[in-house]
Amino acid sequence: MYRKVLALPGMTPLLGISLLARAAITADVMALTMYVVLDLHMSYAAAGAVAAALTAGMALGGVLLGRLVDRRGPRTVLLVTVVLQAAFWLSVPSLPYGILLGAAFAAGLLMVPAQSVTRQAIAAMTTAGQRRAAFALESVQGELSYMVGPPIVILLAAQASPAVVAWGVGAAIVVGGCGIALLDPPLRAAGEVDAGPVARPRRREWLGRGMTAVLVMAFGTTVLLSGTDLAIVATLRASGQVSWAALVVTVYGVASVAGGLVYGGLSRSLPTWLLLGLLGLVTLPAGLAHDWRWLCVAGAGAGLLTAPTLSAVADAVSRLAPASVRGEATGLQSSALSAGFALGSPVVGGAIDLSAPGGGFVTAGLAGLAASLAGRLLAGGRRAIRQPAAPARGYHPDYEAQTVDSPAR
Repeated sequence: MYRKVLALPGMTPLLGISLLARAAITADVMALTMYVVLDLHMSYAAAGAVAAALTAGMALGGVLLGRLVDRRGPRTVLLVTVVLQAAFWLSVPSLPYGILLGAAFAAGLLMVPAQSVTRQAIAAMTTAGQRRAAFALESVQGELSYMVGPPIVILLAAQASPAVVAWGVGAAIVVGGCGIALLDPPLRAAGEVDAGPVARPRRREWLGRGMTAVLVMAFGTTVLLSGTDLAIVATLRASGQVSWAALVVTVYGVASVAGGLVYGGLSRSLPTWLLLGLLGLVTLPAGLAHDWRWLCVAGAGAGLLTAPTLSAVADAVSRLAPASVRGEATGLQSSALSAGFALGSPVVGGAIDLSAPGGGFVTAGLAGLAASLAGRLLAGGRRAIRQPAAPARGYHPDYEAQTVDSPAR
C-alpha cells in the first residue's frame, strides 16, 4: 500500500519537502527559546512568553490561512507567508525583547501553512482506499520532525551563535515553503475540479457535530502529548536521571513511527475516539514509573498509538470537509492541535506542582480519555452508515457518523 501511495505523481517530493518545512517549524520555538536565554541573557520565563506568543499566533492563524488557501490557492498564500517569515527571522537578532514578543505572535499568525497544505493535497491526490496509508505517512513525518528539528537546534545552539541558528531555522522554513509552492500540489481531486465552480457552503452545514467531535479529539490528543513530554522530564528530574530524557523521548518517537506504519497498512481503520481513548489509558500507568527504564517501556506502549491517533484525526477531517472548504477545515485542525500543545504543558505542570511527577501522566491520560468521551458523545453515538466517500460537490450529514464513530471502510 505504501509503495502505491508513494508512486502517486508528486507525492514523494511533496512529503520530502514538507518534512523539511515541518521540522523547521517544529524547531522554531526551541530556536527562539535558545536565543532569548543565551543571547539576550533573559530568564526561561521570558523565553516561554515568546514561545507562547508564537504558538498562540499559530493557533489563531490556522483558520485564517486555511480560508485564504480556499480562496486564493496554495501558491499565493505560501509565497506571501514565506516572505513574511524571511523578514521575521532575519530581524530576530536586532529586535528588542518587547518588539520580539509581538513579532513572534505575528510570525505565528502568518506561519507557512506547510502542514495544512500537505494534508489537503493528500486528500486530493489519493483514493478512499489509499487515504489512511497516506495520512499514516503524514503522521510519521510529523513524528520525525519532532525527533529531528528541536535536537538539531539544541546541538547547533551549543556550538554556534543562537542568532545564527535562528537564521538557519528561518531559512529552512523559507526553503520548505518555496518548495511546496513550486510543486503547487493539487488541493482538489480530478472529479472535484471537473465539477466546476462550487458554491462555498455555510459553515453550519459542514461544521456539525461530527467535525466538532474530531476537532475536540485533535485538541485532546495534543494536550495529552505535550503534557506527557513535561511529565517525562519532571519524573526523570525527581529521580536524578534527567540526562536520560532524550532516550525516553526517542523511544517514544520510534514506537510512534512503528505504530503509524502498522496502522496505515491495516485493511480496516479504527474509530478515532477509540484510538484516543486507548492512548489515554496506556498513558496512565506511566505515572507509576520512577526511572528511565520503566519510562521507556511505558513510552513504547503509548507511542504505538500516537501516530495512529493523529492519522485518524487527519483522515476524519479530510472526509468530513467539503472540497470547497477543505482549507478552512484543515486550518481548524491545525488550530486545535496548536491550542492543545499550548494548553497541555501548563495544565499538566500545575498537576505536577500540586501532586507529584506521576500526576502529570495521570492528568495527561485523563485529558485524552475526556476528549475521547466528548468526541464520542458529540458524534451522537450513531451506528455506522457504510457508504462511499462524500461526493465532490456536496456533503452528506450521515457521513459524520461513519467517519467519527466507526471504520471508514
